[in-house]
Amino acid sequence: MKLNSTLAVVTGGASGLGEATARHFAASGARVTLLDRDSERGEIVAAEIGGHYVQTDVTDEASVQEAIASALSHMGGITAAVNCAGIAMGIKTVGRDGPHPLDAFQKTVDVNLVGSFNVARLAAEAMAENAPEPDGARGVIINTASIAAFDGQKGQAAYAASKGGVVGMTLPMARDLASTGIRVMTIAPGIFHTPMLAGLPEEVQASLAADVPNPARLGDPAEYGRLAGFIVEMGYLNGEVIRLDGALRMR
Repeated sequence: MKLNSTLAVVTGGASGLGEATARHFAASGARVTLLDRDSERGEIVAAEIGGHYVQTDVTDEASVQEAIASALSHMGGITAAVNCAGIAMGIKTVGRDGPHPLDAFQKTVDVNLVGSFNVARLAAEAMAENAPEPDGARGVIINTASIAAFDGQKGQAAYAASKGGVVGMTLPMARDLASTGIRVMTIAPGIFHTPMLAGLPEEVQASLAADVPNPARLGDPAEYGRLAGFIVEMGYLNGEVIRLDGALRMR
């Protein structure tokens, strides 16, 4: 697969890692459809990159079905799906206010894990209709986990569980889709300069950056986008999780 001929859907495409991915893909010649709940920002980004935007709730089956149909209608096909939509909550299992609210745990898993699977399965259905390339390739799915899947911190029980689930489904999904010519990969980012971190005080961001061995800084979302683009083009990458974290290991 070549990035300049890719037809991509990107969830969470209105900000953060998703926006950076959409911008990199579009700048490289790909056609891109953004799936995001933020219609105002989604329309702006889509207009800036010459893409297409569909307001989407990744946890809702009908919403994603409509989004995939819209992407197919607009682009004429789908050859890549990048799942960047996600949420993070910092809540301890038992804290000052009592036990972790169950609905908060369920929502985190629903968006990060169930939402990723929902988009992946429906995008894969569409990709299965593509004419195969000479090597049999019909598409690629890239999910987003986190180093929290391996090194979860205090207050990250829900987040780490959801991202651990994304890691866990990578290989079996790749095996499920192998005969169809669809690859499945996962990127596990470290600490990136995204809207999730932007609200933190500068001294806190500097402290987090100092913990990264090399380079000692926060990750640039554009680096995630470039890795996603590399995965699209590197056809022998399949069923694997790539940590993108500057060798950071959380303790």
